[in-house]
Amino acid sequence: MKDNYDFFSFNSINTQLVVLIFAAFLDYLIGDPWSFPHPVRVMGWVILQFNTIVWKHFERPRTQRLAGIVLGIGLISGSGFVGWSIVQVTEFIHPGFRIVVESLLLASCFAAKSLRQAAQEVLQPLGEGKIQQARASLSKYVGRDTENLSETEILRAVLETVTENATDGVMAPLFYAIAGSFIPLIGSVPVALAYKAASTLDSMVGYREAPYTYLGWFSARLEDALTWLPCRLTVLTVAMLSGKPRFVWRICRRDAVQDPSPNSGWSECAYAAVLGVQVGGTNWYRGVAKHKPLLGDNIHPITPGKVYQALQLTRYCFLIWLGVAALLLFKFQL
Repeated sequence: MKDNYDFFSFNSINTQLVVLIFAAFLDYLIGDPWSFPHPVRVMGWVILQFNTIVWKHFERPRTQRLAGIVLGIGLISGSGFVGWSIVQVTEFIHPGFRIVVESLLLASCFAAKSLRQAAQEVLQPLGEGKIQQARASLSKYVGRDTENLSETEILRAVLETVTENATDGVMAPLFYAIAGSFIPLIGSVPVALAYKAASTLDSMVGYREAPYTYLGWFSARLEDALTWLPCRLTVLTVAMLSGKPRFVWRICRRDAVQDPSPNSGWSECAYAAVLGVQVGGTNWYRGVAKHKPLLGDNIHPITPGKVYQALQLTRYCFLIWLGVAALLLFKFQL
């Protein structure tokens, strides 16, 4: 009995490897059912409550900037600590129970299946000629105005969402989960949850426009910094999978640097280069036009098939990283 316990002891390499694989399987199998409690919803609730306090008591730019620092550091460190505490408690109850709970928590950090489901929710009615329904579904996942989008623009919006979120919704959480697996006494879950908190902050308050201009500046810059390395590694992986890495990298060096985002432009451009399509252009936000630089070459039109090809590329990237991590963890164990 003692030998079995040691094999899955707290933060052992064996446990971390099992958790990574089990979490990946859970995300592939069930994704993020809305009926399940999800850490991101808790993070979102905390952010909303904090925002209410800030709008009520802090009016000056300087105090809002300080509040943004407190929010960023507090939510990120707090999310990591809560995740670590849950793992500690479940380990005390039983090592097997700890593995199940830890795997569920880690699976909630991955969004591969959710991303595919979101794309399907838009593409299915679009393929049936129900463009109004497709626009309504798309509006749940993008910030741009969707009421008057053509079929071509809907497809571009879906592809941009899929390729942007491939990094911050799928590959970056996996990167930090893998990194956490090698940190003694920490593990994958706290590190992945901490990154997920940074990503959630960026999506909720990381805007240059009012009222988040000062409150969200810290969160936006921190998320950019945390995503920089996994984004470049994702671009390199996609480029290698394409069989033409030099071409993909050249297109990214040509176009991605024009995008104001240090990460989303690179992610979208890499996929566009592989698929032979062009993304970017004019989007409308609350009636205001905003132009994004064109990324990639307009060799082929954007079709549902191209969107599914992008999703498949992300799945291959995920499996490659997971396989490399498994080999490294196994070698480290030896």
